[in-house]
Amino acid sequence: MSCELTILLPVLDEAMNLEVLLPAIHDVAGRLSVSYEILVVDGGSQDGSREIADRRGARTLAQESPGYGGALRDGIRAARGRFILTMDSDLSHDPIVITQLFAARHKADVIVASRYMPGGEADMPRLRYWLSRTLNVVFRFVLSLSVRDVSSGFRLYRAAIFREIDITRRNFDALEEILVKALARGFRLLELPFRYKPRHTGETHARLWAFGRAYLGTLFQMWKLRNSISSADYDYRAYFSRHPYQRFWQRRRFSIIARMSHCPPRILDVGCGSSYMITAFPQAVVCDVLHHKLRFVGRMTSRRTCASVFALPFPDGHFDEVICSQVIEHVPRDERVLDELARVLAPGGRLIIGTPDYGRWQWRVIEWIYARVNPVGYADEHITHYTRETLTRELLRRGLVVEEFRYIHGAELIVRARWGREGGMRR
Repeated sequence: MSCELTILLPVLDEAMNLEVLLPAIHDVAGRLSVSYEILVVDGGSQDGSREIADRRGARTLAQESPGYGGALRDGIRAARGRFILTMDSDLSHDPIVITQLFAARHKADVIVASRYMPGGEADMPRLRYWLSRTLNVVFRFVLSLSVRDVSSGFRLYRAAIFREIDITRRNFDALEEILVKALARGFRLLELPFRYKPRHTGETHARLWAFGRAYLGTLFQMWKLRNSISSADYDYRAYFSRHPYQRFWQRRRFSIIARMSHCPPRILDVGCGSSYMITAFPQAVVCDVLHHKLRFVGRMTSRRTCASVFALPFPDGHFDEVICSQVIEHVPRDERVLDELARVLAPGGRLIIGTPDYGRWQWRVIEWIYARVNPVGYADEHITHYTRETLTRELLRRGLVVEEFRYIHGAELIVRARWGREGGMRR
């Protein structure tokens, strides 16, 4: 039977703590005025933890997958709630914070109780504190994360996100894995401050050196995901990249397209991804085939449509301007692509289209370098190659006459063409 909230507790020999914690959770959750369950995932306790959980009104589950990550995976799979709250069973997480996390459930998909944001505290031994802070700083910097406490296990999740996120890491590094994968799928993250308290009784199950190795492996894997073009915010982050050349390229593209546009009231951006370009045209309808990219774009505009460039769901002649930047090289060569872009364009309307010019040596050199410097970001994604001559010819066949073209470093071609108008071309 489903419920609104599952409170998930991974447990290993926490009998004395559960005697105190479970009644406190019932007291707090009972005041939420929603249906809830407490799910205790037992990792093989020998001190009667499972019996106490049964007696204190929790549902118990024998853990099958190894490690803390395995406990989360088993518990999430068995959870009945629309929202899942995870917390430690050692009394370091005050149950009263459950109220604050649950109250914010509609503001984000993952809500993290944070020790390291303003208002948060961490009452722990000095060595452990500095190791934790170092881990968080490294992960935040390397992975470009806004969350200050990536290792906090006190969180509220919208259960639906786990239809798109799988947990593969065995240890506590599963917490970082979940955050990065949530961002990669375009989900929203939010932090709320809380005070982390010392363990009440018992011993921590953390093992420093084993954790260190696991975290390094996870950091590398998550770096690859974070910098992959499949990540929902890849295009957006490129505009603010720490790499000067990538940042320059993105901003140069933005500048050229913004200058070419006449900013009419009816604009369509096809294959928008998560590009910062959206901010230049608040009146535009944005269209992409990838749901998770549009999920991220929802922070910038509500005018979103999920559709393929092969079959745009708009009437003929519906837009005064169509923008299609860095799309046509990523899809198979097919007459429908340019046909559709021309079809939805009103008579006299303009198409702004960008693609690498494979007729120029500059692009071939840049492509060769980029594929080696950032293979996860490129990954041989360009399957259709255009030159200025072939693109101009294809546009002309559809009644689109090139008015202007620009290059970025002589490599990326950006063209503005007008439908149903004969005329010259200026450089």
